[in-house]
Amino acid sequence: MKSKEIFKKFYKTFKTYSKLHSKKSKEVINLEIPEFPENTTFCQCCGMPLDEGSELKGTEADGSISDGYCIYCYKDGAFTAPDMTMEEMIEFCIPHVISFNTEMTEEDAREMMQKFFPELKRWKK
Repeated sequence: MKSKEIFKKFYKTFKTYSKLHSKKSKEVINLEIPEFPENTTFCQCCGMPLDEGSELKGTEADGSISDGYCIYCYKDGAFTAPDMTMEEMIEFCIPHVISFNTEMTEEDAREMMQKFFPELKRWKK
């Protein structure tokens, strides 16, 4: 699966997650959730999907592949932006999210990630 296709499915999943977990919605919304290969994991910093053998996976200090983080967030066993806050990461990701979901506004993307990111390992408290 090409990176662009992975991103597109990923951000559609974000949108679905947001709608299903919206506090504004009192009813369950029956949406089709895009399917990822069974072995797909997600970057525990930015949430990007990382399928098995992906060239998008980051690296550990010993040069081995990281199963938890993407190449953009994690390199040589360290975060590429160690001082970045979760809020800054969300703002950084917004243009990427809306580029793959043209019907989504910046505010929709922000709200969705504010719900999703606290579940990721790097941001979990």
